[in-house]
Amino acid sequence: MSSRKTALVTGAAARIGAAISTTLHGRGCDVLIHYNSNGEAAQKLADQLNRQRDQSVFTVQADLSQPAGIETLAEHVSDRFGNLDVLVNNASRFYPTKVGETQAWQWDDLLDSNLRGPYFLVQALLGQLGTAGGSVINILDVYAERPLREHPVYCIAKAGLAMMTRSLAKELGPSIRVNGVSPGAILWPEAEPGSAEKQAILQRTALGRLGDPQDIASAVAYLALDAPYVTGQILAVDGGRSLNI
Repeated sequence: MSSRKTALVTGAAARIGAAISTTLHGRGCDVLIHYNSNGEAAQKLADQLNRQRDQSVFTVQADLSQPAGIETLAEHVSDRFGNLDVLVNNASRFYPTKVGETQAWQWDDLLDSNLRGPYFLVQALLGQLGTAGGSVINILDVYAERPLREHPVYCIAKAGLAMMTRSLAKELGPSIRVNGVSPGAILWPEAEPGSAEKQAILQRTALGRLGDPQDIASAVAYLALDAPYVTGQILAVDGGRSLNI
């Protein structure tokens, strides 16, 4: 096993997760890239990073909405790394759920991916994180505090993740730090909004523009690696969107 710091990033095959994995790898971490269905992209990213430092990045598939998937992932961390310095709970699902039309499976799916999965993954990795004096970073959303119309279940799940961040920081200190990063308009969803909606979002953002996945990755690296006296905090990286101007 390597003497370098180790990191697990969930939902790491593409978009913000890929940027976080790349940044932590650039900071010297060996990285375990988790994916659920996008195995091709995960392997492509791992190959790219392993060309920079051989045998430093690995991939693992797991469905974190299922207890068996969480157990599999925790076992993989233990087998591959032993201890774990950084856990980034980035995996998430996002789609609308109109009140009056929400299905029970949608509630379960959004709560599982955005809240239940992260909680039980932390619990499954307590030994590995505690021994390493590790750090947990949860990826939240500006909509954890300011609800998005027609997305109440997603917003509820992310609000729960915010409270989980603070609660676990209190429960797990001093051996484990727990913080969050709350993105604003960084990347448009895969089902992109229309141009008028995009403009309305940017007009409510103090900096008047989209951010970049690297903005989130840099914040994660700071909290995970450079902030030993910071825990229980949620850092908004949203260009001022949370000011709601």
